[in-house]
Amino acid sequence: MPDTTPRGLTRLAFGGDYNPEQWPESVWQEDVRLMREAGVTMVSVGIFSWALLEPAPGSYDFGWLDRILDLLHDNGIRVDLATPTVVPPAWFYRAHPEALPVTADGTRLAFGSRGAICHSNADYRTAAANITTQLAERYAGHPALALWHVHNEYGVPVSACYCDSCAAHFRRWLATEYGTVDAVNEAWGTAFWGQRYAGFEQIDPPRTTPTVGNPGQALDYKRFADATMRENFVAERDIMHRLAPGVPVTTNFMTALSQCDSIDYWAWGREVDLVTNDHYLITDGRRTHVNLAMAADLTRSVAGGAPWLLLEHSTSGVNWQPRNPAKAPGQMARNSLAHVARGSEGAMFFQWRQSRRGAEKFHSAMVPHGGTDTRVWREVVELGASLDSLTTIRGTRTTADVAVLWDWHSWWAQNLQWRPSEDHDPRERADAFYEALYDRHLTVDFAHPEADLSRYPLVVVPALYLMTEAAGRNLTRYVEGGGTLVVSYFSGIVDEHDAVHEGGCPGPLRDVLGLTVEEFSPLLRDQSVRIAGPEGSELTGDVWTEFVVPRGAETVWTYADGLTAGHPAVTRHHLGQGTAWYLSTRLGADGLDALLGWAIEDAGMSTRADLPRDVEVLRRTGESGSYLFAINHTASDVKVPMDAHGTELLTGERAVGRLPVPAGAVRVVRLDG
Repeated sequence: MPDTTPRGLTRLAFGGDYNPEQWPESVWQEDVRLMREAGVTMVSVGIFSWALLEPAPGSYDFGWLDRILDLLHDNGIRVDLATPTVVPPAWFYRAHPEALPVTADGTRLAFGSRGAICHSNADYRTAAANITTQLAERYAGHPALALWHVHNEYGVPVSACYCDSCAAHFRRWLATEYGTVDAVNEAWGTAFWGQRYAGFEQIDPPRTTPTVGNPGQALDYKRFADATMRENFVAERDIMHRLAPGVPVTTNFMTALSQCDSIDYWAWGREVDLVTNDHYLITDGRRTHVNLAMAADLTRSVAGGAPWLLLEHSTSGVNWQPRNPAKAPGQMARNSLAHVARGSEGAMFFQWRQSRRGAEKFHSAMVPHGGTDTRVWREVVELGASLDSLTTIRGTRTTADVAVLWDWHSWWAQNLQWRPSEDHDPRERADAFYEALYDRHLTVDFAHPEADLSRYPLVVVPALYLMTEAAGRNLTRYVEGGGTLVVSYFSGIVDEHDAVHEGGCPGPLRDVLGLTVEEFSPLLRDQSVRIAGPEGSELTGDVWTEFVVPRGAETVWTYADGLTAGHPAVTRHHLGQGTAWYLSTRLGADGLDALLGWAIEDAGMSTRADLPRDVEVLRRTGESGSYLFAINHTASDVKVPMDAHGTELLTGERAVGRLPVPAGAVRVVRLDG
């Protein structure tokens, strides 16, 4: 089995994307001096350097890369060495213009950005394999090499191409997946609107059509595009495994639901040796630290609970959002250590030195335009020292309390056209349920719907429009075995081909929930309904209602007005040794908190009522011990109750009873025993 720990890295990873080719060599010595001052342990090199490494077809120039790797090694800095296959050179596109991707409406995108790749193109695949082979043969034994980094952020900005090469590749993929064209016709329901195919050669990608096209075809094309990118990753990875055994291979994910929606990270997590992730705060007015926590939990879950690595985030503001505020003093360290608390083996950035030219010159960096006499640089140095003091946590794992089910295939299917309401957003529901659990101070693992859930007392399903029969059986077994399940509306509706399950909604969830849904009744924009509960209590729902018919479930809350007045809004079903809750409308934060409170009680769980809002407490445990992370996102000092004693690693102070955590600060306690 390939190694999963960066070779030769004995501390937490701290550094960033290093692009020395943007600077004269006279700057390089200054760079490594500053890296040592900041406590940098690893940098990523070569991500965008194909045009320099291969300035003409088959003509290679590795001299500058030799010198920079030697310089980094001489200064004790490990290297995450990239294959530059995200940016084929201009000469390549001149020779192979058909390698540029084509949009669904037939527009061929132009050279001049990044990631402009048709992943089905044979010439691209050959060229990528060639440059990857050259790098592996030359640097497999280099003493600085810690990690191979294939490509960059697959799926961003282009995941699917609709050219003729992709059409031919899609037909081959369908033949492998389905065997016969009749099976494709059955899966896609091509009898509707007379879309039946007599042979694979008649099938094209889902290009722009006069009105909505076939949803089964569109869903499969998303799967095909994801699988095609993954084929290319695996091809490069296998070259590295063959020529540089013992060095782990990764590619940087973007697991946050706010950042990438075209990659099935459950599948990709099985292909990399080490899961790594890029995360950037989305400044849309939300509590950005909650989105960060969710992305970190999702990344750890994709890694199967194993330690992972934050390969990119920002020291301060980014440059690609409509408004890009700076991070507040102390926020960079707090963000970094929050990722570490949730399983990352370090904190790395894009990028080391802020660019003077190009599209990202206003993106913050470890060394800003203002140099070392800046707040950002001083905070970078402080963070390096903090991470160095946490070396012993390497290899430990974050402990989770509950599971949230998530499936990228369901997200893809849900987001196709002509659904009952455009206001229902599965990402919004996932965010809302996660935030409600976060505010209950519960640590979340994400899980695939067919995964083993037996270790979780509570499982939450925010939005699973697509659900297989196997997933339904899995959830039934989970509840029968004593688990507590919470399911939100419009889940269990279709199978893996986007066909509505036979027997009525919610398909494979009917038995475990003890009900059927006879009809959806989405609400109009700005419309809401009142929901009456026990002892005169009342909630408000919006976006969605349903005509729910209990078939064993008890009604807990009832619609008090609207078209569904008198019908169940929230139900509870006892099955075997467990309980399943169903919510048929969209509740706000207060309603979700109330619902989850009941479910938590059913699950026999306790929550941290002694913690203020926006104060996180997490644990990492392993052979080196147990570590408590306390993260204060508020503007007030707090004291966190502890059930054990220990030593606070960032200050060296003893922690007994109540742990003081200043406003905006992080504390990490190595617990005794």
